[in-house]
Amino acid sequence: MTMRKNAELLKLYEGMYLIRQVELRLGRLFADGEVPGFIHLSIGQEAIATGVGSVLRPDDTLASTHRGHGHALAKGVDLGRFFMELMAREEGMCRGRGGSMHVADLSIGMLGANAIVGASIPIALGSALAHQVRGVDSVAVAFFGDGAMAEGTLHESLNMAALWNLPLLFVCENNGWAEFSPTSKQFVASLDKLAKAFGITYEKADGRDVQAVTKATERAVKAARTGKGPQVLEFTTHRFRGHYEGDPQKYRSADELSGLSDHDPLVLFEPKLVKSGLREEELMRIREAIEDRVDKAVEAARHGTAPDFDAGRVDVYTQIGAA
Repeated sequence: MTMRKNAELLKLYEGMYLIRQVELRLGRLFADGEVPGFIHLSIGQEAIATGVGSVLRPDDTLASTHRGHGHALAKGVDLGRFFMELMAREEGMCRGRGGSMHVADLSIGMLGANAIVGASIPIALGSALAHQVRGVDSVAVAFFGDGAMAEGTLHESLNMAALWNLPLLFVCENNGWAEFSPTSKQFVASLDKLAKAFGITYEKADGRDVQAVTKATERAVKAARTGKGPQVLEFTTHRFRGHYEGDPQKYRSADELSGLSDHDPLVLFEPKLVKSGLREEELMRIREAIEDRVDKAVEAARHGTAPDFDAGRVDVYTQIGAA
């Protein structure tokens, strides 16, 4: 039993550490001009993606947000093709044309990240309806931030999911910020009361605690799989970086920024690993192996095929006179 528990703990740690290293590397690549466009990093929120992803099956589906790198990795996207995509290479999952905010891989149920606030929600709703119509016990997951709580598409989707008793998980990553504004100044209600208004089961947990996230997700997924309808999960967390990479964050207080290290999910989890009997040497080997994977994926992406503008245009415009 102890060995099994340790294996489960290590898997969660590996998942979080991989996301952290990927995000840190992307920050450096973006600063060096190797990643085009804007990127929104999820540093500090790794426990949510990892905990939810650990419960999902390959046939489950997931729709993500503009801050979706962690969700994609937790769902199982190939690390090499992931970096190819963000570094705009033809070998990327979307041929390098989706980039950071549109990472998708339908073969593993990753329906895509989305640059529009709240847009992941109706996409996952449609996927949940498809699961129901097909008569399978797969579930769909809609990730969204607290900045999406005021969006009409959330309220409409809650209503439809409840009406049709769909196997849909509404997963809110509440980091306290709606882009540059405190959520309290952007939305007057609360998610628990919103869920109650539609008769949907709601649970809140500490998004810094990967085990708490996992347990809450297990309960919600079990309920959705067994016909108990949609579920709402709210995980409180902290956004370590700005809304976008390079954001000066002048709207955040110095006290808040200086205290972020107290909320690091990896730092909070490591003592639990040691207490369970795992040695620091073993954790070090895991960290080194993950860092090596990231190094190799980045280097491979640097040698990937550069994008072809003319080929990209073919997918956008109808070819006049084409057969």
